[in-house]
Amino acid sequence: MSITMKNNTINKKEIEKFSKIAEEWWDPNGKFKPLHKFNPIRIKYIRDTILSEFKIKKEHQPFKGLSILDIGCGGGLLSEPMARLGADVVGIDASFKNIEVANYHLKKSKLKIKYYNSSPENLKIKTRFDIILNMEIVEHVEDVDFFIKESSKFLKKSGVMFIATLNKTLKSYLFAIVGAEYILKWLPIGTHDWEKFVKPEYLTNICKKNSLKLKKIDGMTFNPILNKWSVSSDKSVNYISEFKKV
Repeated sequence: MSITMKNNTINKKEIEKFSKIAEEWWDPNGKFKPLHKFNPIRIKYIRDTILSEFKIKKEHQPFKGLSILDIGCGGGLLSEPMARLGADVVGIDASFKNIEVANYHLKKSKLKIKYYNSSPENLKIKTRFDIILNMEIVEHVEDVDFFIKESSKFLKKSGVMFIATLNKTLKSYLFAIVGAEYILKWLPIGTHDWEKFVKPEYLTNICKKNSLKLKKIDGMTFNPILNKWSVSSDKSVNYISEFKKV
């Protein structure tokens, strides 16, 4: 994997791919069905980690007073739950179509979220955030190094960044591409490019260069018999990590 800085995080092919199916973001039986199934475990992981990290005890809107930047927010599948938990949320996405869908659904949800059609390097706001979500996005960007560098600029000192992505292993190729796209048809063919998958060690090194210290890393596995996702020690396919800015 090249570490040459391209000064750009936008991969036009990836943006076009997701823009074409953007209208299906909120359809639990559409092309994003696997993400809807995956979403509850992501939300719980983020919620539990934030409650622990920020020593929050209150139950009603526990994130009130915290600011969150959701990068690669898509149609708002994570932004909206974070807002319901009380956080001040900003969502950004390089796809104009995704932001249109997010804003349309926002009107129906009556939540307060600011959405911007932007990538991190082009985002013109002065706000610095307590929490940044980079969920299932780094495997779709043009340059992972530059993406993390630009993302981290928006994180407060001692703030927390979550990064969820796919490991670059033979198992991830068989499960996430051959299985999910070609055999089970869970995802449209071409959703993922194995060459863009990211090993945890590589990701950790990039983050370290940008003053982000690894706090924890966990695997996320799907049990086809129980038809549910769970947090596990198996990081060979999906994994999620928490970094703290030092």
